[in-house]
Amino acid sequence: MIFHHLYAIALAFILDLVIGDPPDWPHPVKWIGSLINKLDEALNKGTRKKRNGLFMLLLILLLVLAATGITVYLAYRIHPAAGIIWEALLISTTIAQKSLRRAGMDVYRPLNTRDMAKARRKLSYIVGRDTADLEEPEIVRGTVETVAENTSDGITAPLFWAAIGGAPLAMMYRAINTCDSIVGYQNDKYADFGWASAKLDDLVNWIPSRLTGFLMLIGSKSVHNGWKGRWAILFKDAHKHPSPNSGWCEAGVAAILGVQLGGRNMYKGVVSNRARMGLPIVPLEAIHIKKTITIMHRTSFLFLLMLWLGGLLFAITNSWL
Repeated sequence: MIFHHLYAIALAFILDLVIGDPPDWPHPVKWIGSLINKLDEALNKGTRKKRNGLFMLLLILLLVLAATGITVYLAYRIHPAAGIIWEALLISTTIAQKSLRRAGMDVYRPLNTRDMAKARRKLSYIVGRDTADLEEPEIVRGTVETVAENTSDGITAPLFWAAIGGAPLAMMYRAINTCDSIVGYQNDKYADFGWASAKLDDLVNWIPSRLTGFLMLIGSKSVHNGWKGRWAILFKDAHKHPSPNSGWCEAGVAAILGVQLGGRNMYKGVVSNRARMGLPIVPLEAIHIKKTITIMHRTSFLFLLMLWLGGLLFAITNSWL
Protein backbone atom coordinates (compact mmCIF):
# COMPACT_ATOMS: atom_id res chain seq x y z
CA MET A 1 0.00 0.00 0.00
CA ILE A 2 2.89 2.38 0.66
CA PHE A 3 3.82 2.34 -3.02
CA HIS A 4 0.26 3.31 -3.93
CA HIS A 5 0.70 6.36 -1.72
CA LEU A 6 4.09 7.14 -3.27
CA TYR A 7 2.75 6.83 -6.82
CA ALA A 8 -0.13 9.13 -5.86
CA ILE A 9 2.26 11.63 -4.24
CA ALA A 10 4.50 11.76 -7.31
CA LEU A 11 1.49 12.26 -9.59
CA ALA A 12 0.07 14.92 -7.27
CA PHE A 13 3.43 16.70 -7.26
CA ILE A 14 3.44 16.84 -11.07
CA LEU A 15 -0.23 17.92 -11.28
CA ASP A 16 0.34 20.77 -8.83
CA LEU A 17 3.54 21.87 -10.57
CA VAL A 18 1.89 21.92 -14.01
CA ILE A 19 -1.75 22.83 -13.31
CA GLY A 20 -1.76 24.25 -9.77
CA ASP A 21 -5.07 25.45 -8.38
CA PRO A 22 -7.17 27.04 -11.15
CA PRO A 23 -9.36 29.64 -9.38
CA ASP A 24 -12.60 28.47 -11.00
CA TRP A 25 -12.17 24.80 -10.11
CA PRO A 26 -13.88 23.28 -7.05
CA HIS A 27 -11.41 23.04 -4.18
CA PRO A 28 -11.82 21.06 -0.91
CA VAL A 29 -9.82 23.62 1.08
CA LYS A 30 -12.33 26.31 0.15
CA TRP A 31 -15.14 24.10 1.44
CA ILE A 32 -13.23 23.43 4.64
CA GLY A 33 -12.65 27.15 5.09
CA SER A 34 -16.33 27.91 4.61
CA LEU A 35 -17.30 25.32 7.23
CA ILE A 36 -14.73 26.70 9.69
CA ASN A 37 -16.12 30.22 9.26
CA LYS A 38 -19.67 29.01 9.93
CA LEU A 39 -18.61 27.07 13.04
CA ASP A 40 -16.56 30.05 14.20
CA GLU A 41 -19.63 32.27 13.98
CA ALA A 42 -21.80 29.71 15.79
CA LEU A 43 -19.41 28.53 18.52
CA ASN A 44 -16.96 31.34 19.25
CA LYS A 45 -19.02 32.81 22.07
CA GLY A 46 -19.81 32.31 25.73
CA THR A 47 -17.48 31.34 28.55
CA ARG A 48 -16.24 28.02 27.16
CA LYS A 49 -14.51 29.15 24.02
CA LYS A 50 -11.53 26.82 24.45
CA ARG A 51 -13.82 23.79 24.69
CA ASN A 52 -15.89 25.02 21.74
CA GLY A 53 -12.74 25.55 19.68
CA LEU A 54 -11.60 22.01 20.42
CA PHE A 55 -15.03 20.68 19.44
CA MET A 56 -14.89 22.63 16.17
CA LEU A 57 -11.43 21.23 15.37
CA LEU A 58 -12.42 17.63 16.13
CA LEU A 59 -15.61 17.95 14.10
CA ILE A 60 -13.72 19.33 11.09
CA LEU A 61 -11.14 16.55 11.28
CA LEU A 62 -13.78 13.84 11.65
CA LEU A 63 -15.68 15.06 8.60
CA VAL A 64 -12.53 15.47 6.49
CA LEU A 65 -11.07 12.09 7.42
CA ALA A 66 -14.42 10.32 6.91
CA ALA A 67 -15.13 11.91 3.53
CA THR A 68 -11.59 11.39 2.24
CA GLY A 69 -11.17 7.91 3.68
CA ILE A 70 -14.46 6.61 2.28
CA THR A 71 -13.93 7.99 -1.22
CA VAL A 72 -10.34 6.70 -1.37
CA TYR A 73 -11.47 3.26 -0.15
CA LEU A 74 -14.20 3.10 -2.80
CA ALA A 75 -11.80 4.22 -5.53
CA TYR A 76 -9.33 1.45 -4.65
CA ARG A 77 -12.20 -1.07 -4.60
CA ILE A 78 -12.89 -0.15 -8.22
CA HIS A 79 -9.25 -0.56 -9.28
CA PRO A 80 -5.81 0.26 -7.82
CA ALA A 81 -5.21 2.71 -10.68
CA ALA A 82 -8.47 4.50 -9.85
CA GLY A 83 -7.41 4.72 -6.22
CA ILE A 84 -4.00 6.16 -7.10
CA ILE A 85 -5.50 8.74 -9.45
CA TRP A 86 -8.15 9.80 -6.93
CA GLU A 87 -5.57 10.05 -4.16
CA ALA A 88 -3.31 12.09 -6.43
CA LEU A 89 -6.11 14.52 -7.23
CA LEU A 90 -6.89 14.97 -3.54
CA ILE A 91 -3.25 15.34 -2.49
CA SER A 92 -2.64 17.88 -5.25
CA THR A 93 -5.23 20.16 -3.62
CA THR A 94 -3.20 20.18 -0.40
CA ILE A 95 0.06 21.41 -1.96
CA ALA A 96 0.75 24.77 -3.55
CA GLN A 97 4.05 24.78 -5.41
CA LYS A 98 2.75 26.56 -8.51
CA SER A 99 0.60 28.97 -6.49
CA LEU A 100 3.54 29.88 -4.29
CA ARG A 101 5.75 30.51 -7.29
CA ARG A 102 3.04 32.64 -8.88
CA ALA A 103 2.58 34.67 -5.70
CA GLY A 104 6.30 35.39 -5.48
CA MET A 105 6.63 36.29 -9.16
CA ASP A 106 3.57 38.56 -8.95
CA VAL A 107 5.61 40.71 -6.57
CA TYR A 108 8.92 40.29 -8.38
CA ARG A 109 7.76 41.46 -11.82
CA PRO A 110 6.45 44.92 -10.86
CA LEU A 111 9.31 45.35 -8.40
CA ASN A 112 11.81 44.57 -11.17
CA THR A 113 10.25 47.27 -13.38
CA ARG A 114 10.12 49.75 -10.46
CA ASP A 115 6.32 49.75 -10.27
CA MET A 116 6.42 50.06 -6.50
CA ALA A 117 2.69 50.68 -6.04
CA LYS A 118 1.79 47.43 -7.80
CA ALA A 119 4.50 45.50 -5.98
CA ARG A 120 3.17 46.72 -2.63
CA ARG A 121 -0.37 45.79 -3.62
CA LYS A 122 0.64 42.29 -4.75
CA LEU A 123 2.57 41.79 -1.51
CA SER A 124 -0.50 42.78 0.51
CA TYR A 125 -2.32 39.77 -0.97
CA ILE A 126 0.10 37.30 0.65
CA VAL A 127 1.13 38.93 3.95
CA GLY A 128 -0.76 40.33 6.92
CA ARG A 129 1.58 43.28 7.52
CA ASP A 130 0.99 46.82 6.30
CA THR A 131 2.59 47.31 2.88
CA ALA A 132 1.56 50.82 1.77
CA ASP A 133 4.86 52.52 2.69
CA LEU A 134 7.36 49.72 2.12
CA GLU A 135 10.44 50.23 -0.03
CA GLU A 136 12.20 47.56 -2.09
CA PRO A 137 14.20 45.82 0.68
CA GLU A 138 11.11 45.42 2.87
CA ILE A 139 8.94 44.30 -0.05
CA VAL A 140 11.55 41.69 -0.88
CA ARG A 141 11.82 40.62 2.76
CA GLY A 142 8.07 40.10 3.05
CA THR A 143 7.98 38.03 -0.13
CA VAL A 144 11.06 35.95 0.73
CA GLU A 145 9.75 35.22 4.23
CA THR A 146 6.37 34.14 2.82
CA VAL A 147 7.80 31.83 0.16
CA ALA A 148 10.30 30.37 2.65
CA GLU A 149 7.74 29.70 5.38
CA ASN A 150 5.21 28.21 2.99
CA THR A 151 7.73 25.84 1.45
CA SER A 152 6.96 23.69 4.49
CA ASP A 153 3.35 24.64 5.24
CA GLY A 154 2.26 24.60 1.62
CA ILE A 155 4.32 21.79 0.10
CA THR A 156 6.53 19.51 2.16
CA ALA A 157 4.33 19.09 5.25
CA PRO A 158 1.27 17.80 3.33
CA LEU A 159 3.60 15.53 1.32
CA PHE A 160 5.04 14.20 4.57
CA TRP A 161 1.61 13.28 5.93
CA ALA A 162 0.54 11.88 2.56
CA ALA A 163 3.51 9.50 2.67
CA ILE A 164 2.38 8.26 6.08
CA GLY A 165 -1.35 7.93 5.43
CA GLY A 166 -2.15 8.86 1.86
CA ALA A 167 -4.79 11.41 0.90
CA PRO A 168 -6.74 11.13 4.20
CA LEU A 169 -3.77 12.33 6.28
CA ALA A 170 -2.78 14.93 3.68
CA MET A 171 -6.30 16.35 3.85
CA MET A 172 -6.21 16.10 7.65
CA TYR A 173 -3.04 18.19 7.66
CA ARG A 174 -4.55 20.78 5.35
CA ALA A 175 -7.69 20.97 7.52
CA ILE A 176 -5.58 21.58 10.64
CA ASN A 177 -3.52 24.21 8.82
CA THR A 178 -6.67 25.92 7.55
CA CYS A 179 -8.18 25.98 11.04
CA ASP A 180 -4.99 27.58 12.33
CA SER A 181 -4.91 30.16 9.54
CA ILE A 182 -8.50 31.23 10.29
CA VAL A 183 -8.79 31.02 14.09
CA GLY A 184 -5.27 30.39 15.42
CA TYR A 185 -4.48 33.95 16.45
CA GLN A 186 -3.27 35.32 19.77
CA ASN A 187 -5.86 38.06 20.16
CA ASP A 188 -8.97 38.69 22.23
CA LYS A 189 -11.26 36.97 19.74
CA TYR A 190 -9.28 33.77 19.12
CA ALA A 191 -6.80 33.24 21.99
CA ASP A 192 -9.12 30.65 23.55
CA PHE A 193 -11.24 29.51 20.61
CA GLY A 194 -8.24 28.94 18.35
CA TRP A 195 -5.96 27.48 21.02
CA ALA A 196 -6.43 23.83 20.02
CA SER A 197 -6.03 24.59 16.30
CA ALA A 198 -2.81 26.52 16.88
CA LYS A 199 -1.29 23.87 19.13
CA LEU A 200 -2.14 20.98 16.81
CA ASP A 201 -0.79 22.92 13.83
CA ASP A 202 2.50 23.38 15.69
CA LEU A 203 2.60 19.65 16.40
CA VAL A 204 1.93 18.38 12.86
CA ASN A 205 4.49 20.81 11.40
CA TRP A 206 7.28 20.02 13.87
CA ILE A 207 9.04 17.26 11.89
CA PRO A 208 8.34 18.50 8.32
CA SER A 209 9.60 22.04 9.01
CA ARG A 210 12.92 20.78 10.35
CA LEU A 211 13.39 18.31 7.52
CA THR A 212 12.64 21.11 5.07
CA GLY A 213 15.20 23.43 6.65
CA PHE A 214 17.84 20.68 6.49
CA LEU A 215 17.08 19.91 2.84
CA MET A 216 17.26 23.60 1.95
CA LEU A 217 20.87 23.70 3.09
CA ILE A 218 21.75 20.30 1.65
CA GLY A 219 20.31 21.05 -1.78
CA SER A 220 21.24 24.68 -2.35
CA LYS A 221 24.53 26.14 -3.50
CA SER A 222 25.71 29.33 -1.83
CA VAL A 223 28.83 31.49 -1.71
CA HIS A 224 27.76 32.99 1.61
CA ASN A 225 28.54 32.03 5.19
CA GLY A 226 30.38 28.79 4.36
CA TRP A 227 29.03 25.26 4.86
CA LYS A 228 29.46 25.23 8.64
CA GLY A 229 28.35 28.84 8.94
CA ARG A 230 25.04 28.16 7.19
CA TRP A 231 24.26 25.28 9.54
CA ALA A 232 25.24 27.40 12.52
CA ILE A 233 22.80 30.13 11.40
CA LEU A 234 20.03 27.57 10.91
CA PHE A 235 20.33 26.08 14.38
CA LYS A 236 20.94 29.40 16.11
CA ASP A 237 18.30 31.56 14.42
CA ALA A 238 15.45 29.11 13.73
CA HIS A 239 14.38 29.33 17.38
CA LYS A 240 14.07 33.12 17.25
CA HIS A 241 10.86 33.04 15.21
CA PRO A 242 7.56 33.40 17.14
CA SER A 243 6.45 30.14 15.51
CA PRO A 244 8.25 26.98 16.69
CA ASN A 245 8.39 25.80 13.07
CA SER A 246 8.47 28.69 10.57
CA GLY A 247 11.94 29.80 11.64
CA TRP A 248 13.55 26.66 10.23
CA CYS A 249 12.67 27.61 6.66
CA GLU A 250 13.25 31.35 7.04
CA ALA A 251 16.63 30.88 8.76
CA GLY A 252 17.62 28.35 6.10
CA VAL A 253 16.84 30.74 3.26
CA ALA A 254 18.57 33.64 5.04
CA ALA A 255 21.72 31.53 5.50
CA ILE A 256 21.78 30.47 1.83
CA LEU A 257 21.14 33.94 0.40
CA GLY A 258 23.45 35.75 2.79
CA VAL A 259 20.67 38.15 3.81
CA GLN A 260 18.97 39.07 7.03
CA LEU A 261 15.27 38.42 7.55
CA GLY A 262 13.01 39.57 10.37
CA GLY A 263 12.87 43.09 11.72
CA ARG A 264 10.22 45.77 12.04
CA ASN A 265 6.71 44.99 10.74
CA MET A 266 3.52 47.02 11.01
CA TYR A 267 0.13 45.40 11.50
CA LYS A 268 -2.76 47.87 11.18
CA GLY A 269 -0.48 50.61 12.41
CA VAL A 270 0.90 48.61 15.35
CA VAL A 271 4.63 47.95 15.35
CA SER A 272 5.85 44.36 15.75
CA ASN A 273 9.58 43.73 16.03
CA ARG A 274 10.62 40.28 14.85
CA ALA A 275 13.97 38.78 15.78
CA ARG A 276 16.50 38.99 12.96
CA MET A 277 17.68 35.81 11.26
CA GLY A 278 20.80 35.47 9.16
CA LEU A 279 23.67 37.89 8.55
CA PRO A 280 23.25 40.98 6.28
CA ILE A 281 26.13 40.07 3.96
CA VAL A 282 24.26 41.43 0.93
CA PRO A 283 21.29 43.82 0.81
CA LEU A 284 17.85 42.47 -0.05
CA GLU A 285 17.07 42.96 -3.75
CA ALA A 286 14.34 41.82 -6.13
CA ILE A 287 16.50 38.96 -7.45
CA HIS A 288 16.34 37.32 -4.01
CA ILE A 289 12.66 36.56 -4.63
CA LYS A 290 13.56 34.47 -7.67
CA LYS A 291 16.39 32.80 -5.77
CA THR A 292 14.00 31.88 -2.95
CA ILE A 293 11.57 30.38 -5.45
CA THR A 294 14.45 28.29 -6.82
CA ILE A 295 15.26 27.11 -3.29
CA MET A 296 11.58 26.23 -2.82
CA HIS A 297 11.47 24.13 -6.02
CA ARG A 298 14.75 22.37 -5.32
CA THR A 299 13.82 21.61 -1.71
CA SER A 300 10.40 20.30 -2.70
CA PHE A 301 11.93 17.90 -5.23
CA LEU A 302 14.50 16.69 -2.68
CA PHE A 303 11.70 16.15 -0.17
CA LEU A 304 9.81 14.04 -2.72
CA LEU A 305 12.98 12.06 -3.41
CA MET A 306 13.53 11.56 0.34
CA LEU A 307 10.00 10.19 0.72
CA TRP A 308 10.56 7.72 -2.10
CA LEU A 309 13.88 6.57 -0.64
CA GLY A 310 12.23 6.21 2.76
CA GLY A 311 9.39 4.20 1.22
CA LEU A 312 11.81 1.89 -0.59
CA LEU A 313 13.82 1.37 2.60
CA PHE A 314 10.64 0.62 4.53
CA ALA A 315 9.51 -1.92 1.91
CA ILE A 316 12.92 -3.64 1.86
CA THR A 317 13.20 -3.92 5.64
CA ASN A 318 9.58 -5.06 5.85
CA SER A 319 10.31 -7.88 3.40
CA TRP A 320 13.03 -9.18 5.73
CA LEU A 321 10.65 -9.63 8.65
